Amino acid sequence: MSTDIAVSLADRLGGVLAADRFAVDEATVLGYRHDRSGWAPAGRPAAVVFPENAEEVALVLRLAHAQRVPVVIRGAGTGLSGAATAVDGELVLSTERMNAILELSEQDELAVVQPGVVTGDLDRAAAEHGLCYAPDPGSVDICTIGGNIATNAGGLRCAKYGVTRDSVLGLDIVLADGSRISTGRRTVKGVTGYDLTGLFVGSEGTLGVVVAATVRLFPLPSQSATISAFFDDARGAARAMSAIRERRVRPAIAELLDRASLAAIDAAQGTDLGRRGGALLLVQVDGAGSEAESAIVQQAVAPFSGAVEATSDPEAAAALLRARRLALPSLEARGRVLIEDVAVPRSRLAEAIEAVEEIGARTGTDISTVAHAADGNLHPLFVLDRDAETVPEHVWAAAGEVFRTALRLGGTLTGEHGVGLLKRQWVREELGEANHDLQLRVKDLFDPYGILNPGKAL
Repeated sequence: MSTDIAVSLADRLGGVLAADRFAVDEATVLGYRHDRSGWAPAGRPAAVVFPENAEEVALVLRLAHAQRVPVVIRGAGTGLSGAATAVDGELVLSTERMNAILELSEQDELAVVQPGVVTGDLDRAAAEHGLCYAPDPGSVDICTIGGNIATNAGGLRCAKYGVTRDSVLGLDIVLADGSRISTGRRTVKGVTGYDLTGLFVGSEGTLGVVVAATVRLFPLPSQSATISAFFDDARGAARAMSAIRERRVRPAIAELLDRASLAAIDAAQGTDLGRRGGALLLVQVDGAGSEAESAIVQQAVAPFSGAVEATSDPEAAAALLRARRLALPSLEARGRVLIEDVAVPRSRLAEAIEAVEEIGARTGTDISTVAHAADGNLHPLFVLDRDAETVPEHVWAAAGEVFRTALRLGGTLTGEHGVGLLKRQWVREELGEANHDLQLRVKDLFDPYGILNPGKAL
């Protein structure tokens, strides 16, 4: 794409949008060219637009479509796959100002929100009515609903309540040419037509721009219990998780942190988690039966752990889960972090953890692992030298081994972060030729000129 064409579009947008909806100065546009993946794109976007309503989004896309200018849709920039990165000649469309909760219905247990609503803010607003918004990524207090929809984000509570797709009832979408559609409905059930809502969730901004979402809310649990158990190593924690599943307990949360993650948290936060063991498993059960389920969980993990504790105190539980959420920022204090995200069948979690440890040791790569243990979703975190301008070849090679290990174990390249730029070269291996080609044709149908987030996801 010619930068001259993009600049021409910038001039046209400046003539139809208010001055505060638009930026072309270098300081601003450079701040919007990357996400949290660590990927550093070359060059700079042509401009950043800040629409405040669906009509302004449609205006931007009509002009971009007419001039074939690529558009990168961006929420809070907390994505971990490079999907929100922008290069020369591209226009960044930020949804951060579209941040209103338009409706919150106690009776129907749903909310209608704009894409720039911060996920944690929606959850807190729902809590005032005895409800909750279930998806809660690790970045819950800074990420947005639009970004969560783009990647089909999961989070700590997804073991019981599902990922973002399970909470999205309907969407208002602006398509590549500026036209608008609505998908889904306000009802819990509904099978009229194809499931376009499900198609857009996880599409990484390549099919359209979400301008409003109707999402499910759930009753706040009446009570909960949180169990912490320390183990000699992560393999022991994974086997304890298998024992919990064998007893047919379905935790709301089950998080695993390995030795390297605990050490990073201790160093950055002044805690002493690593002194108590080589791995930590945090399990939370909720609802009226949480006391009985807590007892079952403790019995299940006891043969594997020398240190098992349980609490029903919300503040103590919040402190434990806060430590889990601090794993990534604590590792980032040590250096640049390449954040990966694979998932395997739950029965093969221990195998996957062992394989990641072996790959790190054999290749001399610094890898820490945290995991949503109840659903087999691992986050191998590759810690690089802070001054590294690019990811070293041996690290990419190690990452490739991790990805292919997940596929060999019957898993997937990404459980919740998305493909973005970082995993595109492996997508065809997972999908197969026919499936991949079909998905490319779907992309062409919605975006015939390929202007929406080009080069991402597929």
